[in-house]
Amino acid sequence: MGDLIEGDDKLPAEEVGGWAREKQAYLCRYIDISRGVRAKYLAPQGAGGACYIDLFCGPGRSLVKDTGEWIDGSPVAAWKKSCEGGAPFSKVIIADLDKDRLEAATTRLKEMGAPVFPIHGPANETAARALQQSAVHGLNFAFLDPFNIGALNFEIFKTLSRLKRIDILAHISKMDLQRNLSINVAAEISQFDQFAPGWRHAVDLKQQQPTIRRDVMEYWRKSVASTGIATSEDTTLITGSKGQHLYWLLLAAKHDLAHKFWKVSSKKDQGTFDF
Repeated sequence: MGDLIEGDDKLPAEEVGGWAREKQAYLCRYIDISRGVRAKYLAPQGAGGACYIDLFCGPGRSLVKDTGEWIDGSPVAAWKKSCEGGAPFSKVIIADLDKDRLEAATTRLKEMGAPVFPIHGPANETAARALQQSAVHGLNFAFLDPFNIGALNFEIFKTLSRLKRIDILAHISKMDLQRNLSINVAAEISQFDQFAPGWRHAVDLKQQQPTIRRDVMEYWRKSVASTGIATSEDTTLITGSKGQHLYWLLLAAKHDLAHKFWKVSSKKDQGTFDF
């Protein structure tokens, strides 16, 4: 998590790589393709509501370092896209560990008229409060965009899985899995322990590193499935400016229709976990 800068709207913002544009594009595609289903839970068609949940919301505005372009952060982009599609979220629940980032995103969303509910704290704790504020009888969509793989705490999935209708689009750091594998294997307590509790007992650490990484991910998939949420077979790889592999975007959801939506919205770079 880097230093904040002044945004083009005078509120705090952050610098990002060019890959952030691609990430937002996939997020917005999914929100757009699912607008018809979302509308069924919104007045006047229906009741129950439709919530957007973003537990790593950031400040809501970013400067692309390579080009000098200003772009919206995930909660702002998500709200705008839902409005453009005629099915705006009935509540926008945002959270962040950094208070300044949270306040900046909250201000930006309020200025656009979004029904925002901010929560300050680490995601494994704010998930429980987000659950309390969510659309219990409606539709919920969570975007999880952590700064490292350890921050994608498995407790988040356990908590959100208590919702009857929940789709989760998650960022999983391939770079952390590759670059920090040896560190996580050697450490008594590692980022992997938060990401996939119990992984040491399920993975043979005497294997080659690519096989260990693959087995960690398969163990994580099974762990998520045990909560009642299925992970999509379709993954989208986000790369850096030099083609370096950064992270995957993957959908986890209870309903088959959500996976069909993701298959369509992610089809440009559809693939599997490749180590």
